[in-house]
Amino acid sequence: MLVIDSVSKTFYPGTVNEKKALDNVSLTLAEGDFATIVGSNGAGKSTLFNAITGNFYVDEGRIILGGEDITYCKEHVRSKVIGHLFQDPLKGTAPHMTIEENMALAYLRASTKRHAYFSRVSAKEKTKFKEMLSLLDMGLEDRMKQPVGLLSGGQRQALTLLMATMVTPRILLLDEHTAALDPATADKVLILTEKIISDRHITCLMVTHNMHQALSLGNRTLMMDGGRIVFDVSGKAREELTVDDLLEQFKVRAGKQLDNDRILLSQ
Repeated sequence: MLVIDSVSKTFYPGTVNEKKALDNVSLTLAEGDFATIVGSNGAGKSTLFNAITGNFYVDEGRIILGGEDITYCKEHVRSKVIGHLFQDPLKGTAPHMTIEENMALAYLRASTKRHAYFSRVSAKEKTKFKEMLSLLDMGLEDRMKQPVGLLSGGQRQALTLLMATMVTPRILLLDEHTAALDPATADKVLILTEKIISDRHITCLMVTHNMHQALSLGNRTLMMDGGRIVFDVSGKAREELTVDDLLEQFKVRAGKQLDNDRILLSQ
């Protein structure tokens, strides 16, 4: 489903602020793969996501999604087939628009119909929105005419997840999407995330600072440092790993101790 072939990106080249954010990164995800990614601040995790979504063009390499070379596709074109959730629950929704209007916009954005943005959703589709909201078990199906800005952070993040997957994306990118939520709400959103990914067989990359999540969620774990993927494990080898093993692998592969306090405190 996703092939990243020798991708590199340097910001502010030739200046004192020059930063090689991605360094010859290669990664292949099969359809239905669910890979977690861990690494220190500045390791290149979010930059990798931004390269995939088209936030910028890479300097070298290719990005192929679903068999299509998207290396130089514009960001709004990629957004039709890529779901993306951020750490900030305020991103991904329009606060002054109603829940129904936000869902309609997400649905039409991902539509393959020509001039979809200028279409209107039908009563049948609105009923479908209500049914989907009821799956969240947050009572949002009875608040469809209310502005999204009135929702809590957890409710907005759950809604954003629903919007990002209501038309099944080729790949779903989750950038620490539960990190800003309280523990109880984070667990609820995470359970919902696993259910949607499993039910729809969605290919997913998820950045997390929680080492237990990195080993327990999905079928593959990646570690990044200095713009490179330094460790990639799946299958039986992954099943046998402990958190301490993962930290040791980082030390061996990156040549240094993992120094992210949030990650270390999550052990």
